Amino acid sequence: MTLSQLYYIVAVDNFRHFSTAAEHSFVTQPTLSMQIQKLEEELGVLIFDRSKQPVIPTEIGEKILRQARTILRESERLQNIVENETGEYTGSLKIGIIPTIAPYLLPLFIQSFTEKYPKLEIIIDEITTGEIVKGIHNDLIDLGILALPLNNQDISEKSLYFEPFMAYIGSKHALFNKIKVDVDDLSTDDLLLLKEGHCLRGQTLKLCSSTEKEWKQNSRRILFEGGNLDTLIKLVEQNFGITLLPYLAVKNFENQKSKSMVREFNDPVPKREIGLVYSKAYLKRHLIDALASEIINSVPKNLLSKENSLIV
Repeated sequence: MTLSQLYYIVAVDNFRHFSTAAEHSFVTQPTLSMQIQKLEEELGVLIFDRSKQPVIPTEIGEKILRQARTILRESERLQNIVENETGEYTGSLKIGIIPTIAPYLLPLFIQSFTEKYPKLEIIIDEITTGEIVKGIHNDLIDLGILALPLNNQDISEKSLYFEPFMAYIGSKHALFNKIKVDVDDLSTDDLLLLKEGHCLRGQTLKLCSSTEKEWKQNSRRILFEGGNLDTLIKLVEQNFGITLLPYLAVKNFENQKSKSMVREFNDPVPKREIGLVYSKAYLKRHLIDALASEIINSVPKNLLSKENSLIV
């Protein structure tokens, strides 16, 4: 029995597919299948029912998988002892980060972080909040960067900063001439939203004290659900409505026309809390603290306070 074999059976349990598990384990499917078969022969039991699609663990297989996950976690403790003592991290760190944060936050900290820990392989996946939660539960990612709170009893949360929302308003819109806007100014009549699955969508509707159904009923001209913020920005510039953008998304606007369409909110300023999330069983807490410190030191200092804020 080897740690690699235990890793392979956990991967198959996560993906319920031998080919996909092999791909994520960076081995060929024949190699993965052969190693799992050897483990089954050694133990004298079948771990997976291969007659089902997707494959599922057998009854005894479920017990073996639970123990395999425990063994793999414990095997990490030896390396963690050394890393925590020396401050030199090795291995890999798999990070999931939501799309409304990734392109604006990553450039602020990722280079300095990798320079501090050159032996650490960092794997970044831009995914939704639901995919991050699923990935943490299935050990596919180590931690996520997203909007808090999750309110998930199996996942730990670590607050990083508080990001204000900014209104992005077309030049022909009634709110364009206001120096600052109020939350009460927001209406679902011409609100442009991201697709379902993006937490920014729910936060925007919450600020409007509206539901999905009301938004769809009230939208007058165009019912658009964008996959990314850039698309929403372009539509607002064509005067199809208004949208809300996170502070870091507009901070580096270089085009003067784009800058002229950004409006701050009056107090209390609506903000979202950004943080790290990870499994309560995750062992590399020193690494989490190091990453959190790097991010906090990289963002504008005004984002570290939630004074006069309306946390969405």
